[in-house]
Amino acid sequence: MNERILVSPADLMGDGVFETLHLRESGPWLLDQHLDRLARSAALLGLPPPPPVTPPAGQTGVMRIIYTRNLFHVGVSPIPDQVLRERRDGIRVLSAGLGVSAGRQPPWSLATAKSLSYASNFAARRWAARQGADDVIWTSIEGYALEAPTASIVWLAGEELGTVPWERAGILPGITAAHLLSLAPSVGLRPAPRMITLPELAEADAIWLASSVRGLAEVVTLDGTVRPRSPWTPRLLTLLGF
Repeated sequence: MNERILVSPADLMGDGVFETLHLRESGPWLLDQHLDRLARSAALLGLPPPPPVTPPAGQTGVMRIIYTRNLFHVGVSPIPDQVLRERRDGIRVLSAGLGVSAGRQPPWSLATAKSLSYASNFAARRWAARQGADDVIWTSIEGYALEAPTASIVWLAGEELGTVPWERAGILPGITAAHLLSLAPSVGLRPAPRMITLPELAEADAIWLASSVRGLAEVVTLDGTVRPRSPWTPRLLTLLGF
């Protein structure tokens, strides 16, 4: 059934924030963390604190919270086949310069908010598709890996499980990546959030893109170079409950 949602001109310009959660039988996964990020994003846009959320009962799939100056909406949809395919088969990734310095965005930047202004994010993925890839890793002017258009970067180097620290990089805080690193010691890995250059990332034992619904998608090619599949991928997906 199609649901009609009334929007205003400000909504159509992306003046709002959102969160996407993996809705499991047990309820929305990492709900508190997502609500905290939603409130933080809203504050960056000058929005009041979001209203309380009542999780949908008896449903699974993708739960999306949309909050603008005129609208607060919680909806559920099926997990797209592409997401399940990427989780299972991995993804082909290209690197691309974002044209910004790491952690030095202008004071009005919303790079650390999950804003509705996602047109350039999806444009980047369409560009990758035209090149025969699936996704993009954005890099800074200095050559640091930052994030993907809809995911955080996670990598394994020896016994270190790394991700890009959002405060230093000036990127969106990755909830799934942070949760995974918090669990790393339970499987004998050492959490190591740090800045990493693209050549260093290419030398890692494994690379993943992490997001709430996707969980982990292993990078199987980076800039055309084929990467061997990691035995850690199914283990870390299990650790995350996928």
